[in-house]
Formats: sequence, structure tokens, C-alpha cells
Amino acid sequence: MGLIRKIYLFLSYFRLLPHLGVLALSSARALIKSDVQRWSRLHYPDAPVKSWVPEFVRLMSFYPEFRNVYYYRIGAIGLFLNFLCPRLPTLFIKTPKIGPGLFIEHGFSTIISARSIGADCWINQQVTIGYSNATDCPTIGDGVKVCAGAKVIGKVSVGNRAVIGANAVVIKDVPLGATAVGVPARIIRRER
Repeated sequence: MGLIRKIYLFLSYFRLLPHLGVLALSSARALIKSDVQRWSRLHYPDAPVKSWVPEFVRLMSFYPEFRNVYYYRIGAIGLFLNFLCPRLPTLFIKTPKIGPGLFIEHGFSTIISARSIGADCWINQQVTIGYSNATDCPTIGDGVKVCAGAKVIGKVSVGNRAVIGANAVVIKDVPLGATAVGVPARIIRRER
């Protein structure tokens, strides 16, 4: 790690002290720790995670997508902390229940508005998960991967471990472990 990066991380500890204080008191602490562990494994697979606090600081310092997930987890108080460590302005998360380990890769121009999202999901850039009308929105299972540019719209269920291919438009249910691609999306692989 370069000297400038180390200095930046050291200074980030001071900038992130309010964030760490909120985290210590938050009821979502366990969820955030799960997020930190997953993001660290995916971004730094060769570095062992010894303590989650330095990993939290590193993720908050260098990954605005992670900041959005953190601010989502802590709720309205995140509005007051955002000026110290800004979120990614083009990533919108409006989902009442998201399981631990949500990973957002390149969250640019992404809208996540589902009924619920399970554990350990992966969402890429320019994804829309959202409503088809005032009440119908998707339910996303555990371990789902939604690739770049995909759209998951309306009252659909995406089963555990399913993959939504790049630029797919999902308007029907996707079963457990299936891969869906195309416009409109069709199943090209099922889990056996």
C-alpha cells in the first residue's frame, strides 16, 4: 500500500469517528459487520480480515457504494453524516428489508426498490429493481446476482442463487438457481 494511501486512511479515521460512534450504538451493527466482511472478501481476497473496524474505514474511504449501504442500514441519521463521507448520488436504495452481505459493484445509475432482498446478493451498475405500478415490486432471494443493466420489474420473485444476465428484463418469476437472460428474460439454465 502506497504512502499517500496510508496517510489518507489514517486521516479517514478522524473523519469517520462519528460514523464509528453511530455504528457502535446502531441496532444494525451485526448487519453492517456482515457487509464489511463480505465487501472485504470480495475486494481484498488475499488480505485476512483481522478486525472489522480498519476494514470499515477502508471501505468507507474508497467505496461510495459501500457508504450507501451503510447509510441505508443506519437510517435517517445518515443524512447528517453524509457531508463527512458522501454517498454515491446515483445509487438509490428504497427497500424495507435487505439481508446481510449486500454487495454493489459499480453502483452508478442503480435503483433498488424491492419488497425484500435476501442475504449475500450482488448488484451491478445501471440496474433497476423496481415497481411496475404503485404496489407491485420484486422479491429477491438469497445469493442472487443481478448483472449490469438488468431490469427486474413488478411483482416477481427471483429465487435463491439465481443469476439475472446483463441487460435482461425480468417480468416473470425466476426459479431457484436459474439463469435468466434476454428481453424479455427467459430461463437458459436451471439448477439441478
